[in-house]
Amino acid sequence: MIFSTYTFIFVFLPVTLLGYRILGSLGWKNAAKLWLVLASIAFYAKGSGTFVFLFIVDILLNFAIGNLIAKADKAGAIWRKRLLLTIGIALNIGFLGYYKYANFAIENLNLLSGGAFPLLEIALPLGISFYTFQLIAFLVDCYRGRTKETPIIDFLTFITFFPQLIVGPIVHHEDMIPQYRERNFLRFNGTNMMLGIFLFSMGCAKKIMLADPLTGYAASFYANVGAGDTFTSWVASLGYSISYYFDLSGYADMALGLALMFNIRLPHNFNSPYKARNFREYWQRWHMTLSKFLSDYVFRSFYRKGSGSFNFYFSVMMTFFVSGFWHGAGWQFIIWGLINGVFVCMSHMMYRNKWQLPFALAWTLTFAGVVGTRILFVSDDMPEAWAVFRKMFSLQDFAGMGFGGFLEQATIYAANHAYIVALLLIGMAISFFAPNSSQLTNDFQPRIRHAVAAAFMLGISLAQMTSVSNFLYFQF
Repeated sequence: MIFSTYTFIFVFLPVTLLGYRILGSLGWKNAAKLWLVLASIAFYAKGSGTFVFLFIVDILLNFAIGNLIAKADKAGAIWRKRLLLTIGIALNIGFLGYYKYANFAIENLNLLSGGAFPLLEIALPLGISFYTFQLIAFLVDCYRGRTKETPIIDFLTFITFFPQLIVGPIVHHEDMIPQYRERNFLRFNGTNMMLGIFLFSMGCAKKIMLADPLTGYAASFYANVGAGDTFTSWVASLGYSISYYFDLSGYADMALGLALMFNIRLPHNFNSPYKARNFREYWQRWHMTLSKFLSDYVFRSFYRKGSGSFNFYFSVMMTFFVSGFWHGAGWQFIIWGLINGVFVCMSHMMYRNKWQLPFALAWTLTFAGVVGTRILFVSDDMPEAWAVFRKMFSLQDFAGMGFGGFLEQATIYAANHAYIVALLLIGMAISFFAPNSSQLTNDFQPRIRHAVAAAFMLGISLAQMTSVSNFLYFQF
């Protein structure tokens, strides 16, 4: 089920919220949580079909293993704790590996051996990349003693909570469980509700008014790169960079807003990443909960403080290798991750040596790197990515016309594609100069202007909500 659909907004959300509020008003705390769990499982089942049974088995297995690890930690049984953690991580990686990487492994085995092993008919379960990371984090936190034995209803509420289930943000057990135990958890909170509606409306507008049309235009070019011209290749590549930001940050805003309607606070996931002056800063601003997970559970598994620069840079590269491979089963994703790792290492090297470029130059180089790596990310394979780069920097379309002829062709292109060019410019202006959702909602107090803005954004979005468009990260 997609947030930006009539079914979700007019059926699923009001029914779920009403049932939750009624049970909460009666003081039936566990019943309200159970209602939320059942609604979240129904939400997942609507989009994943029979995979919902795999999802249920997966989370129950992890709950059992996590509690056994917590008991072993309490008893000081170190080897039992390590064995349980190994089993738990192996199960999670095994599930993820089979569904996401089995065919990638077969393709490369065929390539290396010259064999012809048939590919498997495997569909990717919805959200498996995201909820698997949360389950692994839960097990590791149990191992580290940061998480104690947890009542199953709280664990299920934490893992299945529908706003963050499919595309994040990736949340930690220790951030969520205490909220379910707060005294005012089930009481109606007008400020939370108004802020929730405002964030949800803003997320809808980002998704429907900006991300979807830019994605559609870019996807049509990437589906047939050879047929496009140089102008189209630039607009499509810039469009994909902007649309990915608004698509994923729009989902994050909707998730935060929905959670607040249930008095649950999720972390902000984006902090104006396209304002970053280097890749070190960019990855501190982009998909922040994923970056935090990778830092806590991958980088710190390799890095040893005081072990020298080589270990630090090696740990960064391994972290981005994992990030690339997590994003997709293809060499272009691995190369995308490694190139980002190289850029981050370069940024750290400059930071450590106190080298600093002028802001305008640093920002330009960073954004150019973001667009370039996004081309790798959205291409089906490396040959397609290379074809896009060639098309972008081809001079054949402008041979012999001079600067005046180039401007004339650019003006004609802009006039013929006015809607997309206007959306791209608006999206870039918002990304580069406007405050982000966290800044807009900092110290939020409900005002008439918030209600008017929310009504306008949601109204425009509803008017354009004639077809269902998946979020781009659903495929990951």
